Amino acid sequence: MDAKWHEPFVDFGHDALMPHPMATLARIESTRTDELKSLVSRHAPKMPGVYGMLDATGRLIYVGKSKLLRNRLLSYFMPNNADEKAGRIVQSAETIVWEKQPSDFAALLREQALIRRFQPRLNVVGMPKRQQQAYLCMGNSPAEHFYLSREFEPNAKGCQGPFYGMGNLHRAVEVLNRLYLLRDCSQKTPMLFTDQLQLFDVEMRAGCMRQEIGTCIAPCLRTCSRQQYAAQVEKGLQFLNAMSTEVLLQVEGLMVRAAAGRHYEHAARMQEDLRILMWLCNRLAHWKRARENYSFAYEVRGCDGRDIWYLIRKGGVETAIPIPKNAAQWRSIRPELARWSQSTNSVGSGYLRHEESIGLVTNWFQKNRDELIQTSVITEIPSRWGEMQKSLKKSPAVSEPRVPEPAVELATA
Repeated sequence: MDAKWHEPFVDFGHDALMPHPMATLARIESTRTDELKSLVSRHAPKMPGVYGMLDATGRLIYVGKSKLLRNRLLSYFMPNNADEKAGRIVQSAETIVWEKQPSDFAALLREQALIRRFQPRLNVVGMPKRQQQAYLCMGNSPAEHFYLSREFEPNAKGCQGPFYGMGNLHRAVEVLNRLYLLRDCSQKTPMLFTDQLQLFDVEMRAGCMRQEIGTCIAPCLRTCSRQQYAAQVEKGLQFLNAMSTEVLLQVEGLMVRAAAGRHYEHAARMQEDLRILMWLCNRLAHWKRARENYSFAYEVRGCDGRDIWYLIRKGGVETAIPIPKNAAQWRSIRPELARWSQSTNSVGSGYLRHEESIGLVTNWFQKNRDELIQTSVITEIPSRWGEMQKSLKKSPAVSEPRVPEPAVELATA
């Protein structure tokens, strides 16, 4: 997969999740690897941030992030990296740029946004065992079915992910369409339902043999009505939304019957199908728990004073606001808190789609469970600010008198 961004690199651009003034982009250049290493050692900071590698033509070829930028960048120049991924990246680079971030979480969000925007070629090509992400979708009318997409598809009837492991995902799509009797043919194949009027009585021909072996109700052959097909789609959506696991019992039953009949090869295939579906069910249940439980404000203190509340809804970050330092700043952000809490995240709301970062957020809290202490539902933020203000008043550096809370009601997230 080649880079989709062909214009010479200028800068990383606007950061939608940085409510504070952005740090200046630093840049070092050299055609000599040893000199590039020396420049990194002298100028790269020991703080979180994102970095990019540019080739001789000025194109961005790699984006990464680190808790400590200097340490991470210096690791590219280690002697044992000559034949590894890091060695190949630095051999292609003549310019290194970086942008300081206030926290590791901020750097993680920024890295994801930059990779999606620039799609640097070395973030995919040349990485041993690199797994690309994909979304499991239900859509493509008039006869919806399961399929994979590289990007989140908001217009699909259902879309979950991102998942990693393309081999398992392709097998899962084939199994799900087969078990739910849904089509998997090309969109160019005409779909004609029994309740659909037809001007001429034309004999239809199937493009595959799935109808003959009983794994598709074949809307291409006028063998089902729209209502019958929609009922199968609805069952598939229940599985996709982690609301039903009946398909696991179905596959397990097929496996047991095949083994009892001594059809061992078929039983082995059913066992593999069951393994993949159980893996998928666990991931779908993971997303469901995140959507149900991860709606809060996440307080992240910056190492450079840029403190941020990340407003998270249904497992994904939608916006970020600066944590106030005084009563005046607190008054200025309360209307934004109220507006976000009452928003439905519809098109034109001005907020990011929570689905785009749900995987990143859930993995972050799974690896850093102690960070959940720093979260609070939106209605708790005023009292949290009160506690913060009390701690500020105890500090001799803060002498501002306490201001009564404005009467602004915040709806629950």
